[in-house]
Amino acid sequence: MDKSFSETYLNFERVNWQRMKEATVDTLYMTGFSLIAVLILGFLLGLLLYTLGRKKSAAYRVLYNVVSVISNVFRSTPFMILMVLIMPFTKAITGTIIEPVAALPALILSAAPFYARMVEIALREISGGVIEAANAMGATTWQIIYKVLIPESLPALVSGFTVTAVSMVGFTAMAGAIGAGGLGSLAWSEGFQLNNQTVTLMATIIILIIVFIIQGLGDFLTNKLDKR
Repeated sequence: MDKSFSETYLNFERVNWQRMKEATVDTLYMTGFSLIAVLILGFLLGLLLYTLGRKKSAAYRVLYNVVSVISNVFRSTPFMILMVLIMPFTKAITGTIIEPVAALPALILSAAPFYARMVEIALREISGGVIEAANAMGATTWQIIYKVLIPESLPALVSGFTVTAVSMVGFTAMAGAIGAGGLGSLAWSEGFQLNNQTVTLMATIIILIIVFIIQGLGDFLTNKLDKR
């Protein structure tokens, strides 16, 4: 192996493994906590968009467009810009802008509308005849949601959530670049700024491992739930 390559990328003596462990925990904390919020908020927002979109009256269409536009604003704003933009809000509710907890508001506001759109699409793929049959049998709105919409769309919901989770791992790395901690912060501060390519490489490998695990679990669950 080329000596210069080994010295540049495989000089493990320059890696602070305790800091690497702490950064990994911070990344998992940011990803895991925000995913719980995104799962709940994203599903509810997606269900709201789906419900409003099925209504025919003008008032409901206006309300749908308002919710849709607000959702699109947060979904489409680049994550780094959104994180900087809401810093006053972040500091007001978390008390800081440089800890892992400071990344949570931006992560949730960015990913929840993204997942909501996937939820709306998944629900729209359900045959209208199935819903009409449930209505004809006297099912309530909540019974339709619980016994028809969720079971029928579950594979698509899991698949969409997997895509969202993978994206959020990347978002945590970007959040680290402006002080939120995690592997992204470590790769920037101790890797790039100190010209320690081994740290950058190891942080990248760990992020990839997290992504592969999430994607593998998501694909496994989707295949198990898909009865087609």
